[in-house]
Amino acid sequence: MAINYKRLFSIVASLIMLFVLLLNAGCIPKKTELWVIVAGSLLVPMDEVEAEFEKEHPDIDIFVEGHGSIQVIRHITELNHEADVIAVADYSLIPMMMYDNHIPGSDKSYADWHVKFSTNSLGIAYTSTSKYADEINVSNWYEILSNPEVKLGISDARFDSCGYRAMMLCQLAELHYGNTSIFERLIGDRFTRPVTVTESGGVYTISVPEVLEPAKSNLAVRGNSVWLLFLLDSGDVDYAFQYRSVAEQHGLEFLELPAEIDLSSENHSESYSRVKVKLDYQRFQTVKPEFYGEPIVYGLTIPNNAPYPEQANDFIEFLFSQEGRSIFSDYHQPLMTPLQADQLDLLPSNLRSLAEQEDGNGY
Repeated sequence: MAINYKRLFSIVASLIMLFVLLLNAGCIPKKTELWVIVAGSLLVPMDEVEAEFEKEHPDIDIFVEGHGSIQVIRHITELNHEADVIAVADYSLIPMMMYDNHIPGSDKSYADWHVKFSTNSLGIAYTSTSKYADEINVSNWYEILSNPEVKLGISDARFDSCGYRAMMLCQLAELHYGNTSIFERLIGDRFTRPVTVTESGGVYTISVPEVLEPAKSNLAVRGNSVWLLFLLDSGDVDYAFQYRSVAEQHGLEFLELPAEIDLSSENHSESYSRVKVKLDYQRFQTVKPEFYGEPIVYGLTIPNNAPYPEQANDFIEFLFSQEGRSIFSDYHQPLMTPLQADQLDLLPSNLRSLAEQEDGNGY
């Protein structure tokens, strides 16, 4: 029997129109759309949390969006986007960029609390086809990465925590290995405008210029560390500075570096603090960020202009439940126990029992 496509199209169009009319008339309940903006390194486990949360809350539709951590906050404070939950790879960005930054037309800051909820380590991701993949190790990695034949990937320190942490790692490597050429060879001379390091009182300050443009074809810079994964898959880069959890989630080879430089260990907090990164220009409207070397700790909050704060509370409660913890553990990024809040008394009441007041002495 021949199909009358014209008739079929007419029926489908009529059904769509009927659905829209019923929706607008309130006959079909509209779902609450909850926006969760996160660091790119959280996308994989957050997508799974989203799916499981929606099964239990069919009236809520979660939208998870990923960016570099600095860009996550800029979406709220400078680009005027609204989000119900934000989560970043560096908890310190929340008080730095949101606490003293006020919502236009309001005396409220964009946020006034955060919860530290996960940790990570920084290392080198690569594939079995990367140049010298069968030779790289903890003793020679910086020699291999500085080889002109090798293509290196790094995320943009102006927008992404992984980017400025990679720079910190390279400077810490100089101190750890006793080799004062590591930073210059891997970072400093690879940009059209050099990234410089100055030392004062035993603290090394890395200054990032306003323009961060590769000077050589063997360096690739992306705004988010997870965007480097595509370059690794395609062979356009051989190695990339990456979080361990991301490398494991995507089945990549991962070179674990010494704890003295990988920003993973509270035991090495004092040595990490010998480096900091500053953006050597005024890119942001209200702050001039400086990033200090310390163990990697993720943070989240509910912005004070969140459209649906009650539903956001429920989402975070689910995230920190046993089910949410299990998801994050399955994706190689276990949640901290206990969680720590900087202002426990300001947390929504249903979240206070899930965290404790931080003592200011690490995590």
